Amino acid sequence: MTSQTLQQCGIAAPIDVISEDHLQNIVSRLPATSFASAACVSRSWNVVCERVLCRPKLASACSFNHSLQDAVEEVVNKVLSEPIRPHFAIASFGGYHEESCLGEAHQLITAALGTHVPVISNHPDGIIGKGAISDKIYEVEWYYRPDEVDSVMLIVGFLPGLKVTIIPLLKQIQEPETVMIDEFVTDMREFSTSVSGCDSPAAIIMFADHYYADMRDVIEQLDYAMSPETVIVGYALSKFRFTNDAQFGSSAAVSLVFAVEMNKPPGIGETQFHAVLSSGLSPVGPTYTTSVIEKTGVFTDIAARREGSVDNIDGETLLNQVKDELGGEDKFWDLFIGVTKKRKYSIRQEKVGSMTSLAFHLVLGRSPRWFYVHGGGLKTDDTFRFYYSNPTTALSSTAAVSSHLRSFNQGRNDTTVVDKVEVFGGLIFACPDIIFDEPNIKSSPFLDNFPGVTLGGSFCSNVIGRRVLTKYVKESQEQKEVQCCVHVNCSVYLIMSYTPSLN
Repeated sequence: MTSQTLQQCGIAAPIDVISEDHLQNIVSRLPATSFASAACVSRSWNVVCERVLCRPKLASACSFNHSLQDAVEEVVNKVLSEPIRPHFAIASFGGYHEESCLGEAHQLITAALGTHVPVISNHPDGIIGKGAISDKIYEVEWYYRPDEVDSVMLIVGFLPGLKVTIIPLLKQIQEPETVMIDEFVTDMREFSTSVSGCDSPAAIIMFADHYYADMRDVIEQLDYAMSPETVIVGYALSKFRFTNDAQFGSSAAVSLVFAVEMNKPPGIGETQFHAVLSSGLSPVGPTYTTSVIEKTGVFTDIAARREGSVDNIDGETLLNQVKDELGGEDKFWDLFIGVTKKRKYSIRQEKVGSMTSLAFHLVLGRSPRWFYVHGGGLKTDDTFRFYYSNPTTALSSTAAVSSHLRSFNQGRNDTTVVDKVEVFGGLIFACPDIIFDEPNIKSSPFLDNFPGVTLGGSFCSNVIGRRVLTKYVKESQEQKEVQCCVHVNCSVYLIMSYTPSLN
């Protein structure tokens, strides 16, 4: 008998005989493409598939295959090996003739996932994640290596109850070349308002071009413009490509923007973003005040005096004092200044407001008159302290992060807790270093607390981390009082959690 004849006789067709529980068990084992097809079979099958994908999901994989095409195929097959509907994707590439591969690699990823999926491809200094073939956790960075490592990392997310879009920070065409920060913020606000009714999104993942020297200033303005509840993470120094980027023109940065839907479907719980910071910086010496500032290209020459004093100290003397306090030049890997900046900001025609922030600048050298740092945005009478990369501080901070993440596990096994918070994924944005020899030192806080939960990440020398939940282990007075959004010698952990709906 055919299925139609069975139905005419009042007998259920074989496909309808399958119970919903059995059907759910079957479709939950399908790869993503087959699962998408199953959801289109009938209304009842679609209901079952919606039940399978009623919670957020993160999938990731990395490959070190020396063929770019084969590496992309491996990671795509892995992340799509289970049911998932990609709402966004982040792809990281290294090696393969370095930056020249980025355009080709991005095209391969978008072709595999579809042009409707917001995808940002970037070129970091290393990757963190689980192998597509071996299921082994890798932390591979090439910042301190002579050659990059052929590698691909792909992260795909499904976030029901949220909408995700790509918003670029465009450069204006006419001279002088500046970025369109007002339009950048306005586009984010308008998207968030249209989705959630709130003008600040839940989270922003940002990638900024390393050729644009004043990106720190842009991020500070973004910090000023957004609600304190908005989590912002990412990289301040990274080459990137993104979906449909040719339509926008030249971009200095690009962001994935996440907004909560005001009219979520019934039964959808709450997805939250949490940023946690691990830092390896320690302050050294007193507080100084800048007395002379001269900008030279992407560098700034500085002469300074001790806070409260009127006597200038030349650059050579100043750095020799720092060296003496550290007990010798070999006691630190990198030296920075942390500058407390009090600035005025406004977006479009809004009322001008002020904000105090902490900005780190790498110390590059000295002369008899100056010492000079990377980046701009400094002014006369800014105050600053020196900071150095400290392995002891880094280990203490990593332990503090691990302890903090442990709090997410409280109540997970307690049956009396009604609205349990479930961590379903995490991203790591880490600065490369040559201090530690232990394997997986960057990912250990996450792996120790959330075994089996999806994790992915990469390395870059300047990390964005706004609204971080943990403070520096050795806090200076500046760090206690002001916000810092661009960090060095650190790791920022973006924890994604879900609280099921009670309906």
